[in-house]
Amino acid sequence: MRSNRSILAMICAALVVAPAAPGQRPPGTDPTSDPRLSGGNFFERLARPYTAPEIPAVRLDNSSRLQSLVRAGRIYLSLRDTIALALENNLDIAVSRFGPAIAEADLMRAEAGGLLRGVPQAVQQGASSAAVQATGGFTGVGGASTGTTGTGGSSGTGGTVITQTGTSIPNLDPSFFVSYNWGHNSRPQANTVTTGLTALAFNAQSFQSGIQKSWLTGTTTSLAWLTDSTTSNNPVNNINPVSTGSLSFTVTQRLLQGFGIAVNNRNIRIAKNNQRLSDVIFRQQVIATVSSVLNLYWDLVSFNEDLRVKRQALAVAQKFLEDQKKQVEIGTIAPIEIVRAEARVAQAQQELTNAETNVLQQETILKNVLSRTGVASPELADVRIVPTDTLDIPEQEPVEPIQDLVEQALQKRPELEVTRINIENTKIGIAGSRSQLLPSLDLQLNLANRALAGTPNGLPLPSNLQNVSRAVDPFFVGGFGSVMGQLFRRNFPDYAVGFQLNIPIRNRTAQADYTRDMLQLRQQELRAQAQINDIRVGVQQALIAVQQARARHEFAVKERILQEQTLDAEQKKYALGASTAFQVIQTQRDLAQAQAAEVAAMAAYQRARTQLDFATGRILEKYNIEIEEAKQGQVSWMPSPIPAVDDNNK
Repeated sequence: MRSNRSILAMICAALVVAPAAPGQRPPGTDPTSDPRLSGGNFFERLARPYTAPEIPAVRLDNSSRLQSLVRAGRIYLSLRDTIALALENNLDIAVSRFGPAIAEADLMRAEAGGLLRGVPQAVQQGASSAAVQATGGFTGVGGASTGTTGTGGSSGTGGTVITQTGTSIPNLDPSFFVSYNWGHNSRPQANTVTTGLTALAFNAQSFQSGIQKSWLTGTTTSLAWLTDSTTSNNPVNNINPVSTGSLSFTVTQRLLQGFGIAVNNRNIRIAKNNQRLSDVIFRQQVIATVSSVLNLYWDLVSFNEDLRVKRQALAVAQKFLEDQKKQVEIGTIAPIEIVRAEARVAQAQQELTNAETNVLQQETILKNVLSRTGVASPELADVRIVPTDTLDIPEQEPVEPIQDLVEQALQKRPELEVTRINIENTKIGIAGSRSQLLPSLDLQLNLANRALAGTPNGLPLPSNLQNVSRAVDPFFVGGFGSVMGQLFRRNFPDYAVGFQLNIPIRNRTAQADYTRDMLQLRQQELRAQAQINDIRVGVQQALIAVQQARARHEFAVKERILQEQTLDAEQKKYALGASTAFQVIQTQRDLAQAQAAEVAAMAAYQRARTQLDFATGRILEKYNIEIEEAKQGQVSWMPSPIPAVDDNNK
């Protein structure tokens, strides 16, 4: 027992002073910010690899920017503040922030020789606007936001464990093992002549420890220490009790299958690529969320503008009704004309109600996007949103050659980078399937030293062996020190070298895995080209959509002006008795529709511009969005000043 305690003390001391293993920090944690990871006493360093890393709980409180924008029961939102709130509070972006930390944990796992679990590649496209605008007949951002779907968005592995094909990767973390056994054995003897005993009894204890380590070259080494101490009632043994020991060193080297760094570090290289991939996925999520929020904001602006138009139309209809009532009272028109005017007022009231409903629905959607707790947030529960930016269309459209726009898209669209990284990962993984095609040939070298020592047996010899001399070689007399001396002097060395060859007949599993991996690579390459083609088409379609939206707005403006002139002329004719109330009401309705169409055209233009910026990959730079600030969830922009309260915005 004393010798065992000495060995255990030596092992513990070696572990305590050993440097910390790389990669043993919680994912996404700065080592300088946590005392557990930047030092500590010996016991903390020793226990660190076996304690669960502390992962902070999720934050559900909103940024201070949100509260600063609320005034008198309303939240005044500029487009810039809307983007900032989305970057700070949007849950889709918050979920995507965990991607790089997950990739870092996967790299830690790969550096230890474990299988990759994969990183999330899904990108959420954000909310759509209120279903349909009452007048103008256009949907919200639903149609526009579908263009933000990135190729590869749903191809992520999620949290599932990948079943690895190809040659297995060795465990790259060293492992220490130790065992101790004590036992008592009794062995009945059929022959009592030799020992004079009917049973031999043994008290034995053994202690074994060692360390094993594998390397990226396909080499596995192990160093093992074994000591046994046995006491028996056998009087024939020259030494009793007896201590034995062995110190062995074994090296196994893969020579064909599983040989080489390129094969065994493939998961590490893929995990490092996945770190880049997670950053790209996060950028893609920011782009998708910002694109959706832009459409939501401009739709809210257009809904408010449409509400203003509907109020004006109702006011015109009500004034006409009042004028009709006065005409009936003085007897200049028949009472039936009042019915027509009342019908128009009822229709205008219904249109106004629809417009108010669209505004309320759009505000609810936008609140949910800009807050971590959605409409349940105390800051947003009962407040109304007042957008401070207005719809406008530049007098002249900037002229950019389509070739330049396509080139920008091919350079900046994150979907292409995601596809390139996935293709690169597939090529790296194929090295394992290619190695699996080879036979398995392992070379093994074993070096061992052995030792034996003990004290002379003090038990009396049996009567039939009294004349036998029980002389003990002094070399074997001793205790634990003698065993150690023999081991390190290498008095009893063992050497062994050998190989093991395994040749699978037909090798169909490896052939199928390699074939499948290559076919999937070819599929990815074709999808990459299809993605490039789609981006080219998407840029052209987005540019055409901007041109169409601009032409539609110009037509809507002309139509609204003509309808205003027509209504003015119709009202003058009606005053002179040259027109009817039905014609006036019909012209009022046409003007209201033309005004709503103009609002819809302006909103459609803004969505078309957003889609073009998305298609060309310019969303981030256009709105000066820094990815590092988005990762931190804290935007450096100062909140926009709150404008003077306008009761008409209520």
